Amino acid sequence: MPDDFERMWSDLAPIGRSTESGGYFRQPFTGAERELDAWFREQATARGLRVETDEIGNVVAWWDAGSGAGVLTGSHLDSVLDGGAYDGPLGVVSALAAVDELRQRGFVPARPIGVSVFVEEEGSRFGLACLGSRLATGAVSWDVARELRDRDGRAFADVVAGGASTLLDGVGTFVELHVEQGRDLVDRGAAVGVASEIWPHGRYRFDFTGEANHAGATRMEDRADPMLAYATTALAADEQARLAGQRATFGRLEVAPNGTNAVPSRVTGWLDARCSSDDALAELVAEVTRHGTERASRDGTALSVTPESVSGAVAFSSDLAAAIAADHGDRDWPIIPTAAGHDAGILSAAGVPTAMLFVRNPTGVSHSPAESATVPDCHAGVTALADTLERLAG
Repeated sequence: MPDDFERMWSDLAPIGRSTESGGYFRQPFTGAERELDAWFREQATARGLRVETDEIGNVVAWWDAGSGAGVLTGSHLDSVLDGGAYDGPLGVVSALAAVDELRQRGFVPARPIGVSVFVEEEGSRFGLACLGSRLATGAVSWDVARELRDRDGRAFADVVAGGASTLLDGVGTFVELHVEQGRDLVDRGAAVGVASEIWPHGRYRFDFTGEANHAGATRMEDRADPMLAYATTALAADEQARLAGQRATFGRLEVAPNGTNAVPSRVTGWLDARCSSDDALAELVAEVTRHGTERASRDGTALSVTPESVSGAVAFSSDLAAAIAADHGDRDWPIIPTAAGHDAGILSAAGVPTAMLFVRNPTGVSHSPAESATVPDCHAGVTALADTLERLAG
């Protein structure tokens, strides 16, 4: 027999969880994430769903019913480093539970309903966010993806067979449920919301190069220290984002030779930038780059900037969002934007009519062990997703 929502959530809770921080390490194609993948297949089989996979590792479990273009839901099971429990898995568990609820209602779909799990959504191992859905939609080619490498230098092509994916053929609509990554629903007093748009966002590698030297024997005026340009750039990113009301974060750093008593020869920092428009994103990154370049030129160092992943603004179908949000008891669900990237944004950009549901996060914190959602709100999310699937597949 398939497990109910709370049993499923209890089964997932210990997998990949750090005993020190309480956060999750579910990086793609590692033991914890593969255990979750096997769990999903078992749950799908227990429900009599037909499981399909591609050579990338994406999986869809189909409730074969009716005919015509399928309605797809689901999310991802991987996490950021030391991440929260809900980002991704909530959408997968809720999708399975929504299938159960529809069957309990006696609902017979007029169109097939699929539950999906996309791999490497976070980009925590191979550096490109939403890699699985990008490959499934053709937004990224296998020739490009195969060369991506993790921090140990292992190529993506060494991990998966790879190639073209036909997993999304026949999909007519996609609905992703996700824990909210912010406090909008908390402020509105709503358990569930519907997405209006995803802000444009990108990841940029800033390579500062200088000259390694002795920390004691080298006079300050004789140094070509790239750490100084990096520090100035990180401060400039914070200042410029605050002034413009946008988002900029240097959250990852590599230093060579990384010695306490050595002036570094190279500092590489990764900028995550998110803005309310494509133009605002371009302007913010250009301004941060200008500050870094100017400081590097004064220090006798150099800066090069490489965009590693850039996603434009995604506006979800306003008609679909309004239809999903309307007529729920005494109030409509709020329609809100998000500054976080999702597989839903990739499918929407590929031309698939797409919607997103958010479940309230009482802390407002995400990508952290403090990420949370209450059981009643999670149940409300399951019912909201079931209602949405019934509307779309009925």
